[in-house]
This record gives sequence, structure tokens and C-alpha cells, in this order.
Amino acid sequence: MPAGSAVDALGKLVLRLSVGILMLMHGIHKIGAGVDGIVGLVAKAGLPGPLGYLVYVGEVLAPALVIVGLWTRPAALLMVVTMIVAIWLAHANDLLLLTRQGGWALELQGLYLFGALAIALLGAGRFSVGGASGRFN
Repeated sequence: MPAGSAVDALGKLVLRLSVGILMLMHGIHKIGAGVDGIVGLVAKAGLPGPLGYLVYVGEVLAPALVIVGLWTRPAALLMVVTMIVAIWLAHANDLLLLTRQGGWALELQGLYLFGALAIALLGAGRFSVGGASGRFN
């Protein structure tokens, strides 16, 4: 299939929707439950605790932009940064661990990280608010 085909655009849409919606669910949970734990992790790492509130940008705003396909590449890169910080702050000790079933202990985080990276590289495609030729899509 050529890179500009409808199937290519549909694949980008499926990727955007799946990664964006799944990550957005985590952000919505944080809206309801709060981010005190994240603020604490950030402060424990020696950074200003209020930086923890940026999780709302990385897990709510950025996935919403990815879902609709607007400013898709920068939004996906924000999701990548969010996942790198999350792995560093909360999961660094699990980086090389496997589960009892043989899977990577950070499968979910890896899916979000590498899925968002793929979106940043591929762009939104034509089935997006910004369109395939949008400046940041």
C-alpha cells in the first residue's frame, strides 16, 4: 500500500485512537483521584513538587490532541516525555524485570511510550482534525 493510501490513514487513526484513549483513561483517573502521589514522587526526586501537576498535560491534554489529530506530533512527543518521566520516577527498579508469565514488567508503560513515539514519527494521517497536510500533523 502506498504511504498516502486510505489503509495507511486508517492504520494511523487506529494507532492514535488506541494509544490516545488508553492513556487518557489514566489522566481521567488522576483528575478524579488527584496527583498527590505524583507530586510526592517528583519532590522525592529533588524537583519542585508542583511539577507533578504537569501529568495533566501529558495524560489528559496531549492524548486528547492525539485522539482528534490536532498538533499530533508535538502532543505525541509530550506523551513520550511523560512516559519517560513516569518510568524514571515510579518504575526505574522494574526496568529490567520480567513478570511470572515472562512478559516485561513495564509492558503497559512501554506500549504508551513506543506507541506515542510511533505516532510522533508517523503523524496523524488524513483522518484527523488537522488533516494530513497540517503543519504539526
